[in-house]
Amino acid sequence: MNKWAKLIASILICQMAGFVGSIFTASSIPTWYADLQKPTFSPPNWLFGPVWIILYTLMGISLYLVFNKKKNIKTPLILFAVQLILNSIWSILFFGLQNPFYAFIEIIILWIAILLTIISFYKVSKNASLLLLPYIIWVSVATILNYYIWVLNPWYYGLFIWNILNITYFLKKKNKNEG
Repeated sequence: MNKWAKLIASILICQMAGFVGSIFTASSIPTWYADLQKPTFSPPNWLFGPVWIILYTLMGISLYLVFNKKKNIKTPLILFAVQLILNSIWSILFFGLQNPFYAFIEIIILWIAILLTIISFYKVSKNASLLLLPYIIWVSVATILNYYIWVLNPWYYGLFIWNILNITYFLKKKNKNEG
């Protein structure tokens, strides 16, 4: 595969993660998300799409730079794949399942995975790691935003407790029926 094909493929892989996330996001923005209480520093909805397109492009270029090195790239590529999957899962949890609490827990894990990816990319290509800095900064803001949305909309915490109580009740009932 020539260099241009590798670059385009790397960018498309990252854009596909964004596409998967947008399947769950697009329908929730004008409905569920619009009804949530949000902090005053919440960016306008129109900003998210363009920012993510740019970030996924930078991520793709970063991936390309590492992929081209051909030595000591297995761990960095695995970490990159993990953080990319976690990126899509966050959209599913937050917008698809409409659960800011689960999404908050997941975005912390995502942030750690991005940091580990940046560190591992740095060992292979300094430029590749630098291209991921806007991504971790944006996810840092998203983490704070996610936290405040969860706190400002406490009924989701109540649903979390309710789910735990239902699971506990179901397990007790199951054990009683088996005993």
